[in-house]
Amino acid sequence: MNISGIIAEYNPFHSGHARQIAETRRLLGEDAAVVCAMSGNWVQRADCAIADKWTRAAVALKGGADLVLELPTPWAISSAERFARGAVEVLSAAGVVSHLSFGSESGSLEELRAAAVCLDSQAYPSALRRALDQGLPFPAARQEAVRALIGPAADVLSAPNNNLAVEYLRALPGSMEAVAIPRTGAGHDQAPAAGFASASWLRGRLRAGYPDAAAPYLTGPWIWETADLIRCERAILARLRSMTLEQAEALPDSGDGLAARLLAAGKAATTLEEVYALAKTRRYTHARVRRLVLWAFLGLTAADRPEHVPYLRVLGFNDRGRAVLREMWKHARLPILTKPAHVRTLSPAARRLFELEDRCTDLYGLCLPTAAPGGREWTTNPAILPVK
Repeated sequence: MNISGIIAEYNPFHSGHARQIAETRRLLGEDAAVVCAMSGNWVQRADCAIADKWTRAAVALKGGADLVLELPTPWAISSAERFARGAVEVLSAAGVVSHLSFGSESGSLEELRAAAVCLDSQAYPSALRRALDQGLPFPAARQEAVRALIGPAADVLSAPNNNLAVEYLRALPGSMEAVAIPRTGAGHDQAPAAGFASASWLRGRLRAGYPDAAAPYLTGPWIWETADLIRCERAILARLRSMTLEQAEALPDSGDGLAARLLAAGKAATTLEEVYALAKTRRYTHARVRRLVLWAFLGLTAADRPEHVPYLRVLGFNDRGRAVLREMWKHARLPILTKPAHVRTLSPAARRLFELEDRCTDLYGLCLPTAAPGGREWTTNPAILPVK
């Protein structure tokens, strides 16, 4: 049996995600199992997930996934490169995943691999420095550096899902094959098209209180409370205003003077959007600033980012996923947590990460319309669904 990995946030799970799973099975066989490495309660664009990780895992299982593993927060809210590296590491450490399926605007493995090889080449760092010296923002400099080395194939880096696909390929071990599925319908952050909607458009409708507008593009009715970071806006501003420069400099990716600029923005701004606007420059991208703000709110530092994922946390599974788990118990290279009690078996370093995750989940609960009590990491078991 082929076992395909998929890296996702499912924020929220929608018809495009269901299509990717269906296409993966069409290519690999209808009996192929699908294992997802999914972000937890915090996601890569430095935001809270619209629903908690156990809810999103259950929806993914109903939509065709078989087993959902968590991508821990330190990787889930990092740059595309670190996000991809952590997620591929989760799937690889399971010891049973034979393929990695991902969507991309290009759908061309040849083009995506060419960009991935270029980014890992000895010539790339010098080309990047030359592009940065021209005053280009990092994403544009990165693409320009690759263009200088491989020509028009660098154009794949202009699309967000292509960028992630390239990072997946850079991290992919030789034991896993890549499956690129062309993305169809609405593009990233765009309005619905061809029967599909982007996750960002759907989040906007759901958070605005219009679930009926989102319904045609979801795989089932939206019946959950929607989390929104805006509910913690003043708490985040309070954190920024009370931090010392030393604390800000301990945040990941806060070098080159960004820590001081962030604190100045926090004192001057009265909203999160103002913080982002005041701190952002051509040198400091909006995405980098957002991530730094979230790291500050969650109380995480660069020292809290382990070099490698230390365990495999199970968020949900169905009957076929249970069979995959049985194989994982034989072949996985990391401890498997199927219930909170298993934390007692972890090494001290791995347990520290779980305790960090516990704090992040407690803060996530404050993003809900009705604040959730703390301690859910220690009391919530995986979602379990029968296979369709």
